[in-house]
Amino acid sequence: MITLNDYLYSGDTVLRIIKKYAEDLRDSADKSGNVIDRVHCDFLEQIMGLLEHNDFLTVQSQKIREFYKYMATEYPYLSFTLKGRIKSLIRAEEKFNGYIVEYIYDYYEKYREYPTVEELKERLVCFRDLIAYRIVISMPRCHLERPEDREKEEIRHLYQIANVLPDFLRERGFTPELAAGVKESRSELLNEAVRPYYRDYIEGVEPDGYRSLHITFYDNSADCFMEMQLRTKEMDDIAEIGPANHSVYEKNQEIARARRDAIPEGECVYFDEAYDRVVRLQRLELAKLDVNMFAANNNSLINDGCGLYRGRLILPYEHLSRFQNDLID
Repeated sequence: MITLNDYLYSGDTVLRIIKKYAEDLRDSADKSGNVIDRVHCDFLEQIMGLLEHNDFLTVQSQKIREFYKYMATEYPYLSFTLKGRIKSLIRAEEKFNGYIVEYIYDYYEKYREYPTVEELKERLVCFRDLIAYRIVISMPRCHLERPEDREKEEIRHLYQIANVLPDFLRERGFTPELAAGVKESRSELLNEAVRPYYRDYIEGVEPDGYRSLHITFYDNSADCFMEMQLRTKEMDDIAEIGPANHSVYEKNQEIARARRDAIPEGECVYFDEAYDRVVRLQRLELAKLDVNMFAANNNSLINDGCGLYRGRLILPYEHLSRFQNDLID
């Protein structure tokens, strides 16, 4: 079986690693008739396209910058950041194979049989966050008569921004995608016209405290999806350095994707191969990898200049409140 791990010790660039991995995997799939490996190859080529062709990202980020400028004009008293990233190769590979493991395992536990190839393929076309942007806002205390109103005011502003975002980007070539009822918002602050597009993790807060608004767009000029997340600074702190931080999230995913006790080995080749790839990635010692523009002392101290493990930043736009003493009505 071919795995990404086999290509991470040659000193190659990330692009060459993806290219060789995808080519060898497709050859193997053609010989074995493994349909899911062919879908896997298409997924890898999609990632390679995002990393290889930067022109569309420049155009895309300039359109996103227009919304940043709108916010700076409309809300000069707010502090906010607008960040973007491309999901890293290792995270993307974990996610693709993790979806297979979780879907087959849950399906088997429920029905005591395995999903069809078509059902599995349908599950694997749902990747919408390979490109993601995040808007984080904060209301400085000096603008509030009562500091205890801060959270209420920030959430009110966040939903205001969410109400404007879909039409603003639609006018610039982005099509908002329906959320299909997932985490449907019941907040009166979100306009009825835009409500079907948002997954509301603020109203529907997660057990670990994670809160955010999520919306997916299709970039018609670049033929790709992107996700946008909207948060207050407090929500972002919980997601980045609090109980919902990514290391905890990843650990929970590792546990979910390490399950195989209910499925006998050898009964489902798609599960076996995806499970093996996930486990091997989880056991990677990053310090031993030899990838161009990547280095690590251990699995915590990492200098990633190529998007192998931590993803590639597309843009950071930062706006500090222009006023320091004015109260905002």
